[in-house]
Amino acid sequence: MAVTAHKLTDEDGEELELQLESAGCRNVSPVLNRVGDKWSVLIVMILGEGPRRFNELKRQIDGISQRMLTLTLRGLERDGLVSRTVEPTVPPRVTYALTELGESLKEPVEALGRWAMAHIGCIRAAQQRFDARLEGADEA
Repeated sequence: MAVTAHKLTDEDGEELELQLESAGCRNVSPVLNRVGDKWSVLIVMILGEGPRRFNELKRQIDGISQRMLTLTLRGLERDGLVSRTVEPTVPPRVTYALTELGESLKEPVEALGRWAMAHIGCIRAAQQRFDARLEGADEA
């Protein structure tokens, strides 16, 4: 089994050695799938501004279905990134908020969003070049 070691520094400046092996990658893969999912990223960005009710989230996220919002929120809650609070009113009032763990995800998600916005022109140009090359190959 291949093991790759990486040196990291924790918050206190202590050096840590991170060993990546195939089992570790398999374990972290579901987490990366969750936090890398487009709906999860949008929900984290919105909840980073403060707690929201379900319908507020639905209105703010263009194109998300009620089912997908429900599934994504449930997954984020299961992973400990989002909390769900039910107030005993009629009808019940449900509010979603980032947990402390979810708050720690805000910075990398925002950085990824900034990177995407800064490079969208380059990415679209690369896609057009690629597509044009494929079209040329199909015609040959």
